[in-house]
Amino acid sequence: MPNGALPVPTPELIQKVPTNVITGFLGVGKTTAIQHLLANRPENERWAVLVNEFGEVGIDGALFGSEQEGEIFIREVPGGCMCCAAGLPMQVALNQLLTKARPHRLLIEPTGLGHPREVLESLSSLVRSDVLDLRATMTLVDARHIMDERYLCNETFRQQIEVADLIVANKSDLYEADELEHLRRYLTFLPGDSDKPLQTVVQGKIEPDWLEAASTFQHPDKGENHHHSPPPELRDEPLPKCGYRRAENSGEGYHSCGWRFDPAVVFEYEKLFSLISGSMSERIKGVFITEEGVFGFNKADDVLSIMELDDTLESRVEMINADQLDWDAIEAALLESRTNVSDSAR
Repeated sequence: MPNGALPVPTPELIQKVPTNVITGFLGVGKTTAIQHLLANRPENERWAVLVNEFGEVGIDGALFGSEQEGEIFIREVPGGCMCCAAGLPMQVALNQLLTKARPHRLLIEPTGLGHPREVLESLSSLVRSDVLDLRATMTLVDARHIMDERYLCNETFRQQIEVADLIVANKSDLYEADELEHLRRYLTFLPGDSDKPLQTVVQGKIEPDWLEAASTFQHPDKGENHHHSPPPELRDEPLPKCGYRRAENSGEGYHSCGWRFDPAVVFEYEKLFSLISGSMSERIKGVFITEEGVFGFNKADDVLSIMELDDTLESRVEMINADQLDWDAIEAALLESRTNVSDSAR
């Protein structure tokens, strides 16, 4: 080292980051719950969110709102289960997020159609090396659906319940008198520990203190990851001259179709509202630039929530349904909702 030169400081090691997996089936309110937690995080703490979506275009990052410089960092892994292909998509995204954010807490939201046990297994190496400190895994459940065969016979739903350290019955203000009891009875029939803690909340208002509970997940010596290849990531590909791109995905008994639109495309709010509120799709998430501003649309269980956003890089929407829908007709309706195209381009 030359005389008088100062040593180059080495980055502080990333160690023992408290980490929570927040899972649950489609439409149960995971994104809303994480929004609540982010809004109530301790002052002067940096939080990071790694979110996985079944669809191809990535919506949740925009619904969470813009990253707040030095406070909130968000990374998306679109295109199905992020633990697939030996966990590579998740490992790459997680390493990038940790390096950039150096967070005081990490929240991981797997897709509602993903495999939470494999996600937890994929974290094993980082837990063993003391990079992550795995805390309670929370599974959000809507007790109104607990007797629905589509849930009871779904392996992913059962796995979400089995890996949970805490069951959170969300939307409890909408339950009929016996629906919460049906959920409690269902939990008693689970293999292994049938005495899981159960909390009820409204609008995803999870108590931040619940994040501190210890994880009971037993990490295997070697993770048993899925090996179906993830679809190519389309969220950052340049858009063609037509101004939009469409991508589809299928798996776990569901089908998705998503669209990205050039930021120059402006939509007519009322037409979008009619299209989305009247859609047969079981699950819809979208962020649109309209003539009235930027809005996020979130539809589950035939209930449509709309939130005004500060900004978005581009308009995008994802629809998920158990049966294939007429994606061509839906695309035509979306294109018809644009305001700034000539009649010949419609």
